[in-house]
This record gives sequence, structure tokens and C-alpha cells, in this order.
Amino acid sequence: MSQMRLDKFLKVSRIIKRRPVAKEACEGGRVKVNGQTAKPGRSIGPGDRLEIAFGNRTLEVEVLEVRSHVPAAAAQDLYEVIREDYADDSDW
Repeated sequence: MSQMRLDKFLKVSRIIKRRPVAKEACEGGRVKVNGQTAKPGRSIGPGDRLEIAFGNRTLEVEVLEVRSHVPAAAAQDLYEVIREDYADDSDW
């Protein structure tokens, strides 16, 4: 079974565009793997569920495949979106 660092997967899959930003998101507690807050060096593989908080948006995906390099057009084939929520800004 193939494994990859969490921060690298976030970059390769283009969920987060740059690896330093992915690392910062992990260190800030905004990324969970299988329900647990994860550090950037955490190994992930197919079947793992990631939950990423981006400001007012939360994205939950399941890892389908781990590859070191993929063309931009094929990046979304590495994961399946389970849930995507947006915070309600109606309080303004």
C-alpha cells in the first residue's frame, strides 16, 4: 500500500496549491485525518478521510490514490469529495 506525507498529498492533489501553505494549515489544526487533528508529516493512504477547514469553507474528502506526480487535469482523481460546507454569513 502506498503512503505519502499529508502536506505533500494536499499539494499534489491541488486541494491546497502550495506545500508551505498545506504545512501551515496542518500545524494550525485546520486539517484532520480520520477525525483526528494531523501534523504535516502524518502518513496517509487510500481510504483515509481528510477534513480541511478553509476560512468559511469545510471540505471532507476520501483519499482514493496516492501518487507523487499527476497532471493538473488528473489531480481530482486522487480523491473523492464527501462533503463541502460553507459557513452561513447571514448574521451580518
